[in-house]
Amino acid sequence: MQYFEQEIEGIDGSRAKFVGYSLDNSEEVVPDRVRPSVLVIPGGGYEMTSDREAEPIAVQFLAAGCNAFVLRYSCWPSVYPTALVEAAEAMKRIREHAEQWHVDPKAISIMGFSAGGHLAANLATTAGDQDLRAHGYDPDAVRPDGLMLGYPVITSGPFAHRGSIDHLLGDKKEDPEALEAVSIEKHIDSKTPPVFVWHTMEDGLVPPENTLMLVEACKQAGVSVEAHLFPHGGHGLGLGTEETAWQGTNGIEPCVQIWPRLAAAWIKRTFRGQGEPTA
Repeated sequence: MQYFEQEIEGIDGSRAKFVGYSLDNSEEVVPDRVRPSVLVIPGGGYEMTSDREAEPIAVQFLAAGCNAFVLRYSCWPSVYPTALVEAAEAMKRIREHAEQWHVDPKAISIMGFSAGGHLAANLATTAGDQDLRAHGYDPDAVRPDGLMLGYPVITSGPFAHRGSIDHLLGDKKEDPEALEAVSIEKHIDSKTPPVFVWHTMEDGLVPPENTLMLVEACKQAGVSVEAHLFPHGGHGLGLGTEETAWQGTNGIEPCVQIWPRLAAAWIKRTFRGQGEPTA
């Protein structure tokens, strides 16, 4: 396996960390195989990037036969669009090095959790296109082929997680135009790639209405969406196992533990013929 760590310089002078896990090919199996790949975006309220939603998630996708990448993006006091531009750069690097990293360039998904879900959706939809162009990126060239989300922050409206939105926008946190620009459900259109999303109905931090609004927007735009709403569990569950539980105990939730298998199956169906992970 190829493993690397790279630095991405933020537009405000901050530094993001870009980590890659690329599975090796074998002469015994398929020597020139290209694989679906997933760029993992941890959550953390745009204040930090959680360890629990980084490497443990990447390992799950590796086990499913995908390449995995993790972006530890710049957070507060960095503000919008710093993290978005870093995500665009990470996606650009994956596509530019597709041959070296055995990546199918037409089967690259982005998987974001909580505030990281907002960032992932920002890149996958047209919400940030104008800002990406302003910083030298072609939005269509860095838009992922699939959008995968876990308990995502979506809206800046009544069901918003205000902490995430406030840290994202900084001094513009009360600016109606800025709030409109980062309210993802208002920017779902035909350019939005297929969506996989899961949430828990008991999430008291990022209300499940965020996911319901996303699903409705996808429905209205004709975007393929697979949504899983689990009955139990709070926010930030990660894998819902001991591996990602706070201090190894808080956040073990059996009903959500199936989501990585559901996600791997979604990748397999969505990108059939473009490299299939094993379930």
